Amino acid sequence: MAEKRTWLSLCLLTLLIILAGCNSGAFQIEMIPADKELKESQVQKDKGFFIFDKIALIDVEGTMANERQGGLLRSGDNPVSTFIEKLDKAAKDSDVKAVVLRMDSPGGTVVAADIMYHSLQEFKRKSKKPVVVCVTGMACSGGYYLACAGDGIVAQPSSVIGNIGTIFQTFSISGTLDKVGVKTVTIKSGQLKDIASPLHDLSEDERRVLEGITHELFQQFVSVVRDGRKNIDEPKLQELTDGRVFTAKQALDEELIDKIGYLADGITWAKELANLEKAKVVIYHRPSSYTPNVYSSASANAAGLEALVNFELPDWLTTGGTQFLYLWQPAMH
Repeated sequence: MAEKRTWLSLCLLTLLIILAGCNSGAFQIEMIPADKELKESQVQKDKGFFIFDKIALIDVEGTMANERQGGLLRSGDNPVSTFIEKLDKAAKDSDVKAVVLRMDSPGGTVVAADIMYHSLQEFKRKSKKPVVVCVTGMACSGGYYLACAGDGIVAQPSSVIGNIGTIFQTFSISGTLDKVGVKTVTIKSGQLKDIASPLHDLSEDERRVLEGITHELFQQFVSVVRDGRKNIDEPKLQELTDGRVFTAKQALDEELIDKIGYLADGITWAKELANLEKAKVVIYHRPSSYTPNVYSSASANAAGLEALVNFELPDWLTTGGTQFLYLWQPAMH
C-alpha cells in the first residue's frame, strides 16, 4: 500500500511538472494545517507603540444560507456557523472593543437572516461592544435585515441597499409531464401535504396558505426595520418596504442608512463609538487563508479549493430547495 501511494504521488508530481511547462502559470503546493480553528491576523494598525485595542472586521458576503457552501471542485463553511464563530471570538477577546461588519450580500433564506440577526443582537447585548455595518457592495433583503441590528450603517457611494420583503417561488412541470406521457401518483395524508410540489399546478388553497406565511414573514422583516431605523415614521416605512432597491444616496435620504463612506470611514466610526483614539484592525480566518490588508476577504470559501471552471448555478438556486427567502434574486453571487 505504501509503495502504491508513493507511485501515485510521483505520477501526480510528474503531471504537474509537465503541465507547468506548457503554460506561463504556476502550481503552488501548500501544507494545510489540520487545525481549522479560526486564526487572527492584523490587517491595519494606527501609528504608535503599545496599541492593544482592536477592531474586529467580520465579513458577510454572498448568499446567506444555513448550510455548507461550495461548488464545483471547491468547498466551504456554513456561513451562519462561521459568522457566529467569529462573533464568539470577538466577544471573548477583551481587547476587541468594537466590530465592523463588512457587508456585501443580496440576502438569503429567512431562517439564515434571522439567526444571524438574533446572534448579532445577542453579541451586542452581552458584550456591550458597538457594531458598525459597512456596505461595500450591497445590503439587500436579508443583508439589510442583518444590517438593522448594527449601531449604525455606512454605505459606499456605489452600493445598493433595500429590497425589503419576502419571496417564495415554485414551479410546475405538470404540463411538460402530460406532453411526454408521464403520470405522477402521490399518496398523502392530507390535502395540502404536497403543497407547492412542482408535480402539479398550485391550487387556490395552496396559494392562500403560502401567501399567509409570506405576509407574516414580511411583517417580521418590517418589524426589524422599525426597531433598527427608529427615525422612520410609520407611513414612510410602509412606503419603503415595497421591495424596491436604493442607491446609497437614496437610502441616506430615506434614513435607511446613516452615512455614505468607505470601509475606512466605518472603522473610524467604530473607534469613535468605542471611545478609542488608536486601534489595530484584525480579521478572523481559517489557517490557510491569506490576509495581507484590510481589504482582504476572509469569506467561508477562502479556505477551500476554488473552482477551476466557472460552471456553477447562482447561490439562490442552490439553497436547499423551495424556501421562503429574504433575497434579491437578480444578484447572482
